[in-house]
Amino acid sequence: MFLRPLLERNPQFVQAAVELHQAGEIPANSCVLDLDAIEANTAGLCRQARALGLTVYAMSKQLGRAPGALAAMTAGGVDGFVAVDMACARPIARHGHNLGHLGHLVQVPRAEAKEAAGLEPDYWTVFSENKAAEAAAATHNVGRSQRMLVRVFADGDRFYPGHEGGVALDGLPAMIDRIVAMEGAEFAGLTTFPALLFDPDTGGARLTPNVGTLARAAEIARRHPACPQTLEINAPGTTSTEVLGLLAEAGATQVEPGHGLTGTTPLHAARDLPEQPSVLYLSEVAHIHQGVPLCFGGGLYIDPVFGDYQVRAVVAHDPSEFSTEPVPVDMPDPASIDYYARLHPGAERTVAEGATVVFGFRVQAFVTRTLIVGLSGVPRGRARVAGVWNGFGDEVSVGGSR
Repeated sequence: MFLRPLLERNPQFVQAAVELHQAGEIPANSCVLDLDAIEANTAGLCRQARALGLTVYAMSKQLGRAPGALAAMTAGGVDGFVAVDMACARPIARHGHNLGHLGHLVQVPRAEAKEAAGLEPDYWTVFSENKAAEAAAATHNVGRSQRMLVRVFADGDRFYPGHEGGVALDGLPAMIDRIVAMEGAEFAGLTTFPALLFDPDTGGARLTPNVGTLARAAEIARRHPACPQTLEINAPGTTSTEVLGLLAEAGATQVEPGHGLTGTTPLHAARDLPEQPSVLYLSEVAHIHQGVPLCFGGGLYIDPVFGDYQVRAVVAHDPSEFSTEPVPVDMPDPASIDYYARLHPGAERTVAEGATVVFGFRVQAFVTRTLIVGLSGVPRGRARVAGVWNGFGDEVSVGGSR
């Protein structure tokens, strides 16, 4: 789905990835990043966000929490990072970046609350009184007071299956009472997810009913005597430069772009937006079985935001072939382990083992076995591998060297 804009808007990135793979510098099963483009995308979004008074916390799970990506986003001007879970929070803190938001989408497990408190997040989201008490006790024990966001919900709100949770609107005043009575806790604001969703009928984004719930919750909170002077409204989901004005108008104070910084929100597949495509998935032809080439898997995960579609990939034996017509791919069934995918180049194409295979996925590297490879120097025609990491942000040795 994202291969066409990748080839049209950042062809030098695809060509560089093929060249470096053929030179043995990028391994198969790699989520490859154009770090310069990520930094430029981030800088453009942050300029617009600042003009609207929005705080920007970048999401890094899609890119495997890679230190190179974190550095590029920091250089682009983000205020910090949102950690979807503790596995995100650790590399953010370890590499010296600001942990802006923790506990949303994934609540902090009880046994990890002490560690989380020591990471000093700007905000910590809680779904219940019990989770607030755990967070408050942990932060009080390390001599801090933690600003908390409360996730709210009402009938009719939209949640992805398995993402449900939060405090009902009629329980919000009591929840605020309990938070402000806890040592180590401060009530700071409200959140939901998703605040925006892709609208396939228009190719744009639309506010979810959750945003109306946030607005009603904000009215309730502002009537509470413990409401802070600036009530934080955290409104993540499908965030890019294109939608910042819509979110600000809806009352948001914090936004959390992820795919928006790599040009891979659903809106970017529908039309050209300011962000340049800056991520690809790279494999290689592993073997040929009865005339059918198979490429290595490990990261053949497709975010199901679009439903089923015909996946295609570029197959190139050298950099000059990066612009050849993409070939159809039979993806592994989602219920299967993605050891390989089958390629169908057609009778007129000859494909050899070792050829580079490039996909344009909307990546979610943290749920796969893929490596993360950062490239620098692509826009200047001097691309080089800046780092190789696993999905936890750890440096990986490839080919016996570091």
